[in-house]
Amino acid sequence: MDGRGGRVEEPGFRVLLTEAGDRNMEAVRAIRAVTGLSLWNSKFLLADAPVEIAAASWFEAADETSRILEDAGARTTLLCDCCGRTIRRGAFPANSALHTEPRPLETCWASGLPAAI
Repeated sequence: MDGRGGRVEEPGFRVLLTEAGDRNMEAVRAIRAVTGLSLWNSKFLLADAPVEIAAASWFEAADETSRILEDAGARTTLLCDCCGRTIRRGAFPANSALHTEPRPLETCWASGLPAAI
């Protein structure tokens, strides 16, 4: 709740493919699995790293996408759409300790409500 009786929407989270890794074919198959792209387009996406793979509307989906890609040998980064910070995989973004960059959190919904509403 947002203090006014309304519901607080969770921010979106983006998954960036930062590096292909050393198991390219497995990474291409993982990209195909999470994006639904053809094998051909998945290969091009891998070659274009760093590139955004998915823009999920909730943290769990972004975390799962990142896990699938990393299990295939690729390197990923999770970003909070609200504040642009990198979020550690496996941790639900509810406070500043989960962000890896030191920026003010007054406006980040992933870190809680703004100081003044």
